[in-house]
Amino acid sequence: MKFRMVHNNINVADLEKSVEFYREALGLVEIRRKGPDSGEFILVFMGDQITDHQIELTWLRDKKGPYDLGDNESHMAFRVDDFDAAYSKHREMDCIVYENKAMGLYFIADPDGYWIEIIPEK
Repeated sequence: MKFRMVHNNINVADLEKSVEFYREALGLVEIRRKGPDSGEFILVFMGDQITDHQIELTWLRDKKGPYDLGDNESHMAFRVDDFDAAYSKHREMDCIVYENKAMGLYFIADPDGYWIEIIPEK
């Protein structure tokens, strides 16, 4: 029996703001969008066009207020081929929330506060 990772889900408060963030900050593209005719939720799948893995952004119409992310210890990680350019872009976007220069990595936060680790290619 073999399992293959397909996607990770995060819930977002402002769907279009999140789609734009993932597009600008990480170069992800919208793969597909779906939801019921009732409009009670919308799912947007974002991908990197390199791997099959996707991030599913879920917007819930009736959700009020920000999501409770606890201690925010869970995170996603992305490798980048041009670490210095990525760092400059994220610094310009003012989304860097933590740097670990000793380990050679940093974290950015999306509009809902989810942390994303940025790692250089080896």
